[in-house]
Formats: sequence, structure tokens, C-alpha cells
Amino acid sequence: MEAKYKPLFESFTFRSGVEVENRVVMAPMTNWSSNLDGTVSDAEVDYYSRRAGGVGMVITACTHVSKNGQGFHGEFAGYNDEMIPSLARLATTIKEKGSKAVLQIFHGGRQCPPELVNGDVVSASAVPTDDGKVTPRALSDEEILAIIHDFGEATRRAIEAGYDGIEIHGANNYLLHQFFSGHTNRREDRWGGSLEKRLSFPLAVVDAIKQAVAKYADRPFLVGYRLSPEEPEELGFTMEDTLVLLDALAEKNLDYIHISLMDFWSEARRGVEDTGLVRMELIRDRVGASVPIMGVGSIHTADDALKALEMGIPLIALGRELIVEPDWVEKIEAGREADIRTTLSTDEQELLVVPDPLWQAIVSRTGWFPVV
Repeated sequence: MEAKYKPLFESFTFRSGVEVENRVVMAPMTNWSSNLDGTVSDAEVDYYSRRAGGVGMVITACTHVSKNGQGFHGEFAGYNDEMIPSLARLATTIKEKGSKAVLQIFHGGRQCPPELVNGDVVSASAVPTDDGKVTPRALSDEEILAIIHDFGEATRRAIEAGYDGIEIHGANNYLLHQFFSGHTNRREDRWGGSLEKRLSFPLAVVDAIKQAVAKYADRPFLVGYRLSPEEPEELGFTMEDTLVLLDALAEKNLDYIHISLMDFWSEARRGVEDTGLVRMELIRDRVGASVPIMGVGSIHTADDALKALEMGIPLIALGRELIVEPDWVEKIEAGREADIRTTLSTDEQELLVVPDPLWQAIVSRTGWFPVV
């Protein structure tokens, strides 16, 4: 290994006591490949097995904590105890390769396809989806409390299934994001109406999960939180609003906060003064001393990862890069960083061990992946 890359291979111990062998994480990525009954498929197991081992930690694709929370076709489930063996199969696969296994949990809210939730699409408020095709039903207070409970129960299942932690999916326009956003949350009760009240649901979910960990975990078990830093809509949350959310999350003794970005070095749109700092630097300066930050987005090369680490972001997540190059970490460790693949061709599905639904999305969506 070239000496300058050694910082990428330093171990990291989270507040909970979970330790990872290096600073590189497999980011959670939807693959649409689970069985029809909501169990993990053989294709998914093979896909994760191919990518685990080099990275210090694997964060799985999201699993829904409530029956009416499924956000995608081909998504594995975590909403009842019957799913524990399926969840355990994936955790075991990842851990046997030497990586820590983290289960991402969520509720899709108004992003759920109606056919997957018997037509009962729910959210914070009855605000139509951006394409105008679905208007969700506003959740009642009782239903909100039930979903909060579901997050705690899903955490218990993750513990029983052998995971090393969970990541709360509060990003990418799903239910926690919807409650935080003034665009999708028009409530005037304890769950909305002001920025402080829009924080109530996400923070209650964190509390329920922390309580489940305290009650059920018999080993170090981490809790992370993923968020999107801004919204483009006029009533959507700004970077300034996100800094308030970060302050609140930093008080919850989380193991990390994961910032969901397409470009790690992107600049804030609105809500903060022009300081010359990119979003990740603003977040680092606000809460980086209190809670570890994980960054993701267009980190293609070893030098990109090193640059991100040197910015003061201690954990680097890779998504598409690990699909294109499953041996990304191993090649750097072996001094072969120049051999890291940065493109793929349409005849390499079997070589890269990618399930059919994900592969079809890769080759059909222009610009999503570097297909040559």
C-alpha cells in the first residue's frame, strides 16, 4: 500500500463500542431483488457477499418497519418476527466476510407505490407527490405513535438477527424526511406547524430505537442516522434548517450521522451565508466535534477518499463505486489503486455479481452509471 493511503485503513471505534477495521463503508443501495414474500433472495446474498470483506462496514438496502411502509418493489421486509431468519441470513453473510453489518430501516411514507400498500399511502400531510399521481392520507396521532413503536421493534429484530447496528433512513424523501419538511408537513399539532415541531417525529423515532437498544442489545450495537441536507421546494427545508436538525441529533448520542449527497463536494443552495465552505464542511463545523460524520457521493478514486478524510470527515461511504469495482478497498490495500475500475460494460453482470433488477436499472438509466 502507498503510505499516503494508510489513514483510510485506520480502525475506528464508535461511541457504542463497535469497531471497524477501516474508514470505508458500503453505502445503502436499493437493488429491487428480494423475494416476493419479502425475504432476502439468493441473488442479494451473493451481491453482498461479493462486496463485503474489504469495507469496514456494510449498510444494507433499506427495509420497511411497518407493513404499509414498503417503498420499492423487491424490497426485503423487517416488519414482523417472521422476517428475522431472512434478516439473519444477510447479517451472517456480511459478517462472515469480515465486515460489520448494519441494517438500514425506514418507512416510505408517500413514496410507497400504492399497489404495495393496498392503496393506503400515508404521510405527515395530504400533499400530492411531485408527479401528482398520489395524494397520501395524513397519519393520525395514534398511527404516528404506532410507527414510532415499529421502528423500535425493527431494531429489536436487527439485534436478534445478529446485526452490529441499524441506520435510521431519514433522507431521500421518505417518511422521516417528510415530517421534517415544511413542504410535505403542513400539520398544526404536536408533529408539525413549526420547525421545532417538525423535528418531533424524527427525534421520537431515535428515542424509541435507543430504548430498544438499551433493552435488548447484549453487545455493542450502533445507531446511525442518514439525512438529506436540503430540499429544492420553496417550502422545503434549507441548509439552515438542517443545521438545527443536526444540533438536535448531536444531543442523542448517535454513533454517526450519514449525509446523503450525490456529490460530496456540493455547495449549499440556500439558508446560509456564502462562507466558501461546501455542505460537508458546514456540517463538520457545526456538529463534527460531537458526532462522527459519514460522507458519500462521487468519491471515485483513492485520492478522492483521502481528500474527503483529510477534510475532517472520518467515515467515507461508497455506493455506485462498489458496484463498478467490488475490490475497491482491496486494490488500494495491495498498492493497485491504478487498477480500480471506473466504468462497466453491458456484458459484465456475472463478473460483477449484480442481481437482474439492479442490472437492468444500471444499463437502462442513462447517466446513472458509467456504462461503456
